[in-house]
Amino acid sequence: MVNPKCIEKEAPTVKEKAELEQENGRGRQIGIMGGTFNPVHIAHLVAAEQAMTKLRLDEVWFIPDNIPPHKNAPLTSAKDRATMLDLATKDNPKFRVKLLELFRGGVSYTVDTMRYLKEKAPQNNYYLIMGSDQVNSFHTWKEASTLAKLVTLVGIRRPGYPQDPQYPMIWVDAPDIQLSSTDIRRLVATGTSIRYLVPEAVRKYIVEKGLYLGETNF
Repeated sequence: MVNPKCIEKEAPTVKEKAELEQENGRGRQIGIMGGTFNPVHIAHLVAAEQAMTKLRLDEVWFIPDNIPPHKNAPLTSAKDRATMLDLATKDNPKFRVKLLELFRGGVSYTVDTMRYLKEKAPQNNYYLIMGSDQVNSFHTWKEASTLAKLVTLVGIRRPGYPQDPQYPMIWVDAPDIQLSSTDIRRLVATGTSIRYLVPEAVRKYIVEKGLYLGETNF
């Protein structure tokens, strides 16, 4: 059963704000994974799990973009992407889906989201989890220097991939799963199986909704 909070666009000043303001006790260690999740796949989940266990994080929050600043491919609807995230993470009690950027609308900038989170729950420590490609492009993100002060940067190390961080970084080793959402969309569009590349519930949802069929712009 899909969690309604992940598909209904309720006012964030009611639900999301209330959740954050309830966390007024000890500071919590929260991992942040952002992206379009179009769709979410096993490499996302493995990276989150490895970072969470190795850094002893309390939770990892998956925050889907509304409009990504660095990608031009058309997005599946926010409802579909949020639902797939909910299906993919529901069996892990330490994984949570946060729809802050979908609620906010417009282009999604991580620095804006982290300012909001730090304002509402300043006692928490946030760890921004990035793949090697994001590490190398981080300096081009909006207000990268400010963002690097708001969070602890965490890079998922990929063997053989050149890593050139320009900001202090904690590195986490994880199984080298070379898979992207673009790969998933291309496989679906060409009629190739994605079984075991995404959680089974996500695969069934993609089939049921007919997502990515006939796509040519990846």
